[in-house]
Amino acid sequence: MPISLLHAQFLRRRRTVIKKIALDQLEPGMYVHDLNVDWMAHPFLRKRFLIQDEAAVSKIRAAGIHELYIDTARGDDVPDALTEAQVRRSVETEMLKVAEEPPPAPLTSSLAEEMSRATRIYEAASQAVRDVMRDVRLGKAVEVAEVESVVEDITSSVVRNNGALISLLRLKTADDYTFLHCVAVGTLMVTFTRALGLDADTVRQSGIGGLMHDLGKMKVPDAVLNKPGKLTDEEFALIKRHPEAGHALLVEAGGIGPIPLDITLHHHERIDGSGYPSKLPGDRITLLAKMSAIVDVYDAITSDRCYHRGMEPTDALRKMFEWSKFHFEERLVHQFMRTIGIYPVGTLVKLESGRLGVVIEQTEGNLLAPRVRAFFSTRSNLYTTPEVLDLTCGADRILNHELPEQWGVDPRRFL
Repeated sequence: MPISLLHAQFLRRRRTVIKKIALDQLEPGMYVHDLNVDWMAHPFLRKRFLIQDEAAVSKIRAAGIHELYIDTARGDDVPDALTEAQVRRSVETEMLKVAEEPPPAPLTSSLAEEMSRATRIYEAASQAVRDVMRDVRLGKAVEVAEVESVVEDITSSVVRNNGALISLLRLKTADDYTFLHCVAVGTLMVTFTRALGLDADTVRQSGIGGLMHDLGKMKVPDAVLNKPGKLTDEEFALIKRHPEAGHALLVEAGGIGPIPLDITLHHHERIDGSGYPSKLPGDRITLLAKMSAIVDVYDAITSDRCYHRGMEPTDALRKMFEWSKFHFEERLVHQFMRTIGIYPVGTLVKLESGRLGVVIEQTEGNLLAPRVRAFFSTRSNLYTTPEVLDLTCGADRILNHELPEQWGVDPRRFL
């Protein structure tokens, strides 16, 4: 039997252990399991592959990747490296510490009271962004008056109950992703800036910046923008021009403030200098551009696309905690998590009692114990009479978050 076949059979018999290593430990013969960055931060056609030579290592280094995961059953090992499970436990411990810090400001309206208004605002914002982007495709001048009006409505809804709009942000289709991603980033920027206590005009301008941040993608051919698969190097380079293209469009339109211009141009910069278009180091990236980078990646990795399933919000926050070591400002990632919660509104959770519930509100002083509406029994596999539980009172306890499709339920029905 050929040696290569024997080696392949030996690898298949080895127990799969995923480990996290530093880039300087990566060598030919190792098998990359996860590049440990969001999908738009690397140029590789696949996210899992064997390192064949030093050229592959150099390409990973050029992409600004500092740490990654290897599969020791499919390639060479690093004996003293931490396992994926050990890393996860460490990150979750840090998240629990952050969860003990003060929560955002109290709400003035219940989720049920705000949902219908939030739905209308979300639809209006989606249409406003769609209209602006359609005009850009048609070669018309950018008109942002409608967008500015929508930001006022978004802000009012966030003040009343930020969970209502947040619960709608994952409702995207492949065809509408670019428009709805902009609505999500605009909404989250308003929510985030308010949580930091920034002044009303900065909140408004950051919302405009979020809604317009991907305007430059309208200068990217549809075949590339909506490609159902990983981009080639040439296509990736084309996509990476969109911040400058969007900035140029807004400058040409005139009357756009410095905050939306900054967010549009710099939302892909990273504090280690690995971002684009200018590779700015952290001390040259503004506060609002750093915040927009966090919000942009969070919404992107929690959204379903035709080539990958979005992460659940809790998993996405955990990954962003990891990435904050190099790509984001750590204190801002912590604040963002406190703003939307470890289990954001709309998250499906499994309770210690065996029930499923949907998170309807964060509670004061404990992000691990939000208010939940329980509606389903995992033991009988049947719906139950909906019941609102304040988990701070010890009525029940969250064991973990769940995928709705695993149980065949739609938690949005019970918001």
